[in-house]
Amino acid sequence: MNTRDVRRSRHAPPGIALLEALVALLIVATSVTAGVALAAAATRAVDRVRERDAAVRRASAFLDAVALWPRTDLDRHLGDRPEGAWTLRVDRPAPTLYRVTLLSADSTPASLDGGPPMLSTSLYRPVDPPNAAGRVARP
Repeated sequence: MNTRDVRRSRHAPPGIALLEALVALLIVATSVTAGVALAAAATRAVDRVRERDAAVRRASAFLDAVALWPRTDLDRHLGDRPEGAWTLRVDRPAPTLYRVTLLSADSTPASLDGGPPMLSTSLYRPVDPPNAAGRVARP
């Protein structure tokens, strides 16, 4: 073999450097695209969490107000009823115990029966003792 043949066998075919550069550019572009998509997904997730947090804070403020209701108001609201952006469910499992549940307005009828509530609490309201005349004292 002469030196001319050896030199030719060591060199890559013409255009191979351009092909390598295109492959490297494709890899970089794919990585950047994946990074941008991941950042966008993270931003959407943070936005959803902030919206959910604000909704839970509003529901908590409403439930705080309901917790101040006397027995008569709780008795009037027994069952399911729409209250603003929520469905309010008031149950009385015992004569002195009320279970108050807030369901989000976007709950489907199936989730009203078995879905998780947005917020729920139990309230104790003692039965008013009768006064000397035998009548129940009302505030």
